[in-house]
Amino acid sequence: MTPYAFFAIGMVMVGCCSNVVFLELLIKYDQGAGNLVTFGQFLFIAVEGFIFALDFGRKKPVIPIKQYMILVAFFFTVSVTNNYCFYFDIPMPLHMIFRAGSLIANMILGVILLKKQYKFSKYISVFMISAGIFLCTLLSAQDVNISGTDEDDTSVSYKYLTWATGLGLLMFALFLSARMGVYQEVLYSKYGKHPREALFFSHALPLVGFLFVGKDIVHHGAILSQSAWFSLIIIGSVELTNSFAEYAEYKANLTNVAIFVIHNFPCITNVLVNSCSL
Repeated sequence: MTPYAFFAIGMVMVGCCSNVVFLELLIKYDQGAGNLVTFGQFLFIAVEGFIFALDFGRKKPVIPIKQYMILVAFFFTVSVTNNYCFYFDIPMPLHMIFRAGSLIANMILGVILLKKQYKFSKYISVFMISAGIFLCTLLSAQDVNISGTDEDDTSVSYKYLTWATGLGLLMFALFLSARMGVYQEVLYSKYGKHPREALFFSHALPLVGFLFVGKDIVHHGAILSQSAWFSLIIIGSVELTNSFAEYAEYKANLTNVAIFVIHNFPCITNVLVNSCSL
C-alpha cells in the first residue's frame, strides 16, 4: 500500500468513528432525522466535488454519466433504507455493526457474480466476523424482551415484529450495498479508478431523489429548528436554569447535524481512496 493509503485508513478511523457519536446523539433526540442528515451530507459533498473535482464543471467525466445512474440508484436506496431502520427500534450499535459487517455479503456476491475464489483463511475470517454479528443480533433481541417484561404478550410480540422488520431492512441494505460494490468494481475494471469523480456523481445525482422524501426532510428539519427557537423564547421565564439547559441541548442537536456532515467528508472520501488503492 502507498503512504497515502495508510493516511486514508487513519482518516477513515477518525472521521467514521466520530460520526457514530454525533449520529447517535441525533437519533436519540429524533429517530427520524436520518434523511435530513443524509441530504446534508450529499449536498455538502456534491458542492465540494463540483468545485474541486470537476473544476466548476470544466472537467469532463472519464466514466459516462449514464454508467453512474445505476450506481446512484444503488447508493441512494441503501442510504434511505439504512435511515428508515431507526423507525423500527434498531439500536445504534447493531446498526453500525451490520453496516460495517458487509464482508460476508461481498464474499457471497463475489463468488456468485464475479466467480471469485478466496483463500481458506479469508473464509475463516469472514465466518468469525459473521459469528460476532450473529451474537450481537441475539443480544439485541434479548434487549427487546427485557424492555417488554412488564407489558402484555401482544405488546411484546409487536415489539419483536417491529425489531424483526428493521433487521430485515438492515439485511436488504447490506446485500444491496454489496451488489453496488460489485457494480463499482466492474466500472473500475472497464474505465479505471477515479474515486473523486465517483464521489461527486454518486452524491450529486441522487439529490433529485430526495424530492421523494422532501416532506420528511422538512418535517424533521422543522423539529430541530422549532426546538431551538422555543428554547430561545423561554429563556426569559422563571425557570432560567432549565431554559438554558434545554437551549444547550437543542443547540447541540442542530450543531451535531453540521458536525456530522463535515466529519463524514473525510470518512467517505478516504473509504473510496482505500477501495481504489488496496
